[in-house]
Amino acid sequence: MYIGTQGSFPEDHDLQTLAQLGVNNIDTTPSEPKSEWTVDLISQYRERCAKFGINMEMMHVVSSGNALRDKQTGAIFLKPSDERERQLDLVCDIIRASGQAGIRGLNYNITILGHLRTERTEGRGGASLSTFDYGELLDKGTEREPEETRFSEFQDGAADGDEMWERIDYWLKRVIPVAEEYKVQMACHPSDPGIGLGTIYRGVDRVLGMAEGFKKLIDTYDSDYNGLNFCVGCMSEQCETPAQEIHDIIRYFGERKRIFNIHYRNIKGGLRKFTEVFPDEGDVNMIDVMRTLKEVDYPYMIMPDHVPQISGPEPRRVGFAYTYGYIHAAMQAAGVN
Repeated sequence: MYIGTQGSFPEDHDLQTLAQLGVNNIDTTPSEPKSEWTVDLISQYRERCAKFGINMEMMHVVSSGNALRDKQTGAIFLKPSDERERQLDLVCDIIRASGQAGIRGLNYNITILGHLRTERTEGRGGASLSTFDYGELLDKGTEREPEETRFSEFQDGAADGDEMWERIDYWLKRVIPVAEEYKVQMACHPSDPGIGLGTIYRGVDRVLGMAEGFKKLIDTYDSDYNGLNFCVGCMSEQCETPAQEIHDIIRYFGERKRIFNIHYRNIKGGLRKFTEVFPDEGDVNMIDVMRTLKEVDYPYMIMPDHVPQISGPEPRRVGFAYTYGYIHAAMQAAGVN
């Protein structure tokens, strides 16, 4: 395994800084509309990265956040429609172009409602922490709206567990055969956060918020190219006791070689109530996480995910740089290097 990162790197000094920090593998996504993602365009991005000794090995193909706001791929996990078919055709074209351009994998998520969070809280030294409290979420009143209007905004998205799995099954049958042909790993990120098995929020069952859902995902279409963008933070959030449970979850998917990417993030708390924190201060021992990843012979990128908001002119860059250093040290401590 090796350190990686994700994001947009528009300036040459962005890539040079990564190389200086020992980050030589990345997931970055073209800024052009997805309809313009040709073999030539993706190859140009990869060649630019290569000038700095960086391998662009992954991209995001279905964006995170509220699906209804994504006009290019947002209909894919909604109700059947002509637009859904057009967007699925586009994704298949992107898979073909990615494989031909040498991209190892494509990250995506199935998150109709986007990431769910409540009011931020204060952490170490006054850092601002992304926080989730399910009780607070319900107290905001969404669940108290009249039944006839509650889900009107998501009328094409609302789905119980059975319907969500019908949509997921349709997606897998469309895209995984193409991914197999072009040797592109399709890495699904968890719905952030999981809120419990069979729990409906705003008409949607977040079936891929829980580890059980991902077990079903890889069984639904058994393929070496159908796997996970495994977020340690998200998988911890859906546990009652993250520090104990996360290792067996890693083992389950790691032993089956279905982990294609790692988001390395720590939390305090667990199911339905947590805060995102720095990797060294959460409830999960992230050095032990690295040891478990080594145990299952995980072979790909370990990358920062979200980082706490800190003070200063470039808080995200500094937060990520801090996490790069931690990942380097964690790999050494686990005997990876």
